Amino acid sequence: MSLGRVHPTEPPVLDVRGLAYAYPDGHQALYGVDLRVRRGERVALLGPNGAGKTTLVLHLNGILAAGAGSVEVGGLGVGKETLQEVRRRVGIVFQDPDDQLFMGSVRADVAFGPHNLGLRGAALERRVMDALEQVQMAAYADRPPHHLSFGQRRRVAVATVLAMEPEVLVLDEPSSNLDPASRRELADVLRSLDVTVLMVTHDLPYALELCPRSVVLHEGQVVADGATYDVLTDDALMRAHRLELPFGFDPRTVGPPPGGPRGGGGVDSVTP
Repeated sequence: MSLGRVHPTEPPVLDVRGLAYAYPDGHQALYGVDLRVRRGERVALLGPNGAGKTTLVLHLNGILAAGAGSVEVGGLGVGKETLQEVRRRVGIVFQDPDDQLFMGSVRADVAFGPHNLGLRGAALERRVMDALEQVQMAAYADRPPHHLSFGQRRRVAVATVLAMEPEVLVLDEPSSNLDPASRRELADVLRSLDVTVLMVTHDLPYALELCPRSVVLHEGQVVADGATYDVLTDDALMRAHRLELPFGFDPRTVGPPPGGPRGGGGVDSVTP
């Protein structure tokens, strides 16, 4: 499969239908969310704080169980009986890489997941080095993670997930706390990966750079789904759902990313 190729004729790799969820305290976080992501897509999940983005993500690999509706990954329903396989198929990279790095070396951290699945010896070593090479961190395999920069630790955290050979890579605020060089290095890595990406972010320029498609979540509902350029240049949509561009950044002057949608197709909006 070519890098970044989307397969529109195949069933969605991620299929969320009518997903609703209320926390034990009664707070309703999701109201009938529908989301379908095709293999090879890079999709940004946008929305203000409290929109339900994290709650949605935690359903994708069974950390939370749906109150109503369903979630399927590659045709496999998320449930108690399928949790191990679902968690291999959907890898989540959390905002703080130190939540995922706890071993004495980079190599040991990346090996942890595949080792628990039974991989050993040369096969395990190949899996580890392949994952580290994908994030350009193979030279650091024997370094303690706490000796690395924050940006390097974030890339190693991505490698710990890639070592599980997931179908979907979920990134929670991947650009947060990165300096400009580390931000660019991570973007280069993400563009090169042969995996479906769902990126939760408040960094709207990063969404435009990396994700041809954006889905906007607001108050537990999908309110828009379309080309990222179209979403970010829809002033009424942005104002209505508390999305603000950084000072001085105008997508109209930057334009859509090379190879991405040119806009003009409009945004599919959903009236709550």
